[in-house]
Amino acid sequence: MKKFTILAVIGICLIALNGCVAVAAGVAGGAGAAAWLSGKLGQDVTASYSRAVSASKSGLETLGLEITKETADQSITQLKSVYEDGREVWVDIRPITDTTSRIEVRVGAMGDKEASERIMTSILSYL
Repeated sequence: MKKFTILAVIGICLIALNGCVAVAAGVAGGAGAAAWLSGKLGQDVTASYSRAVSASKSGLETLGLEITKETADQSITQLKSVYEDGREVWVDIRPITDTTSRIEVRVGAMGDKEASERIMTSILSYL
């Protein structure tokens, strides 16, 4: 019974580790396809932090999503808005290097992939 328990724990750890490796591989890929994780759509982009922030603001405005709050420092800028159906929108922009940034979009408390993709597409059109 003890061996079975140990094997079960090792199996669970391997499954959990495998998911982390897949996420790490996606992040290591640089600017590529957007990834849906924990209710947020995230994408690494080849753009400076300031350019990514500017594109995010323009992308929201193009969709008629008024920025209701902006908080910023050297490590993150967060833009808040309200989606057309009343749900909150959060766009987080983080610098990775001098020439790459990470943009994450969440619509609603639990996340809405389709709405997030619509916003991300708008943002990317300004990069």
